[in-house]
Amino acid sequence: MTDTRTAPTLVVGLGCQRGCPVGTLRALLDQALQAHNIALHQIKALASIDLKRGEPGLLELAEQLALPLMYFSSEQLDVYKAQLSHHSDIAFERTGCYGVAESAALALAEQLAQAPVKLLISRQKYAQATLALACTA
Repeated sequence: MTDTRTAPTLVVGLGCQRGCPVGTLRALLDQALQAHNIALHQIKALASIDLKRGEPGLLELAEQLALPLMYFSSEQLDVYKAQLSHHSDIAFERTGCYGVAESAALALAEQLAQAPVKLLISRQKYAQATLALACTA
């Protein structure tokens, strides 16, 4: 039996192209969680880069799931580059960080847990979106 007081902090980091539909984001999330036997109710929050603030698909996903959506600057995300499973030069050109989904997940998990964190699900790509899941180490 799992002690809920020690349940890991699980957060999802998301990156997406402008105009990415909520259905694409939700399909990616559902697919990743199912593949790793993680229940949706275990997710505490969503995260992305501040350049995506106001992105309709992200906002709608957060609203559908009733989860907070937090944003981080490229400078805040850059400190996680050594922990990334994938370094995208295209992402760096466009955003100033090498991986939005993984970096955002790590940044928010660390902020919420105030403890060391790691990637539980490394970068997953689907259509116009990327997803990663971070948790307390």
